[in-house]
Amino acid sequence: MKINAHRFCIAPMMDWTDRNCRAFHRHLSQHALLYTEMVTADAVLHGQRDRLLSFDPIEQPVALQLGGSEPGKLAEAARIGAAYGYSEINLNVGCPSERVQSGAFGACLMREPELVADCLSAMREAVNVPITVKHRLGVDDDQPRDRLFSFIGLLAKAGTTTFIVHARMAWLKGLSPKENRELPPLDYQIVADLKCARPDLEIILNGGLTDLETAQRELARLDGVMVGRAAYHEPALLLSVDARMFGDTKPIRTADEAARDFRPWILQRLTEGAVLHSITRHMLGLFAGRAGAKQWRRVLSEKAPGARGVAAIAIYDEALSAVTARAEMLARG
Repeated sequence: MKINAHRFCIAPMMDWTDRNCRAFHRHLSQHALLYTEMVTADAVLHGQRDRLLSFDPIEQPVALQLGGSEPGKLAEAARIGAAYGYSEINLNVGCPSERVQSGAFGACLMREPELVADCLSAMREAVNVPITVKHRLGVDDDQPRDRLFSFIGLLAKAGTTTFIVHARMAWLKGLSPKENRELPPLDYQIVADLKCARPDLEIILNGGLTDLETAQRELARLDGVMVGRAAYHEPALLLSVDARMFGDTKPIRTADEAARDFRPWILQRLTEGAVLHSITRHMLGLFAGRAGAKQWRRVLSEKAPGARGVAAIAIYDEALSAVTARAEMLARG
């Protein structure tokens, strides 16, 4: 079965989509395209590369998201990322935080499309893996249709073919990053109009997608969808992604089965020195809305922090047993 890599993606999320989170998400969906947290080009060039870039082969396909605005540095960072084995390198032109703005990258770069084109061109010349860009509709007082269409037109003319569009404006002054994810209104229609105007380009929709029904509806008029916080807070929705989005015929597992199946991977990470909490913090929402969810969260929240070594797996087992016990109690009435 040929898989369109961008048909269903899980968004890059700072402090969340680290290697432990991605391995968990991959365990829930074999076909979703995963993204790292944003890593700045300077961090790749001068930081602890293994800590920043290492990942487990089971995560593939996985893309590296870079932040920066200097073509030479981005090209070298892309080259390093490709050597680590990432299947795609993505440029962040959507983050609205003041810290990112102070580094002259993120959403503020939408005002400098020529510079973005130069960055993407330099990255493409440096590597053989796909180079993509994630961005907003526009910034501040832009007319979104004018900004979006002209921005993409210039980048496409320079050779970029895949665009991940967060269907909100970025308001760079007066709103926090969290508010920028919630307050600027969503406009899916303008993204669909873009696809109609540019059928030659791959257009992926991001922003406010909270359920698979909405994602499937938007897939009828776009090339792909990217889900973020919904996949993190309610990861069980990923269990049906392969069947619903990719036509995979394998049986859909329950959250209980997925949690048990993930246990060997957790145990392996514990033997490598990982702290249990660094893994299970990404799993707290697995049983959201289910009997036993509160007990699952309580055990992991109270006992996993600081727990190390293979003995820590007993805490995970306790949490899973608490879910089962609560569900069985309610079933008995």
